[in-house]
Amino acid sequence: MKAADRVLLALDVPDEIAAEAVLARVGPGPGGVKVGKQLFVAAGPAPVRRLVASGRRVFLDLKFHDIPNTVAGATREAVKLGVTFLDLHASGGREMMRAALDAASDEAARRGAARPKLLAVTVLTSLDGEALRETGVVSTPEAQVLRLTNLAREAGMDGVVASPREIAAIRKEMGKEFLIVTPGIRAAGARDDQKRTLTAREAIRAGADYLVVGRPVIAAADPAAALAALVAEIEEATGRGCA
Repeated sequence: MKAADRVLLALDVPDEIAAEAVLARVGPGPGGVKVGKQLFVAAGPAPVRRLVASGRRVFLDLKFHDIPNTVAGATREAVKLGVTFLDLHASGGREMMRAALDAASDEAARRGAARPKLLAVTVLTSLDGEALRETGVVSTPEAQVLRLTNLAREAGMDGVVASPREIAAIRKEMGKEFLIVTPGIRAAGARDDQKRTLTAREAIRAGADYLVVGRPVIAAADPAAALAALVAEIEEATGRGCA
């Protein structure tokens, strides 16, 4: 896999016009794009359909978390959109995740299409130990991530969404085939609402498959240059940079 293919650009913008502007400034570089709640609520599924039709891989990041029947129905509709990746909260439980997997498999088979990769969200990158305790979780973030990761694997998920800080532990426990998709990529020393972060180089070396990157690229003065620097970090981490 090429370094650029490992980048999923987060289109966390207020409308489709803004998303198109970001993509125009970034160029064809990223291997895929992430459509999350902000753009989806603002513009609905139409941008997703257009992105898929243009040949882009789309990660639909709506983090489904509801009763199994509701999540199964939403998953079926996501499969119809042709997305490559789809996520749901592991904390929704085994039955919910299995209902999503069954729905995705059934709908993909009915359409003669590839099933999206189902990713279980573990612990949000904005949460630290103190924030978890406020919700009644007494485990450390890493312990909770590993607990939910094991549950996700047992439920048949293709991988997880987890912070960079837990990548190495997940990779050690799950092996090479289990997907790890990682937000929370920041420059060294950067500070914002993301608590458990690493640089792109560190995350790839720890074992991440894909990096979800938004603000460090789309808020940069030169998004194309910011993306190129990110790809160079990945190439360096994988030993594929130019000599």
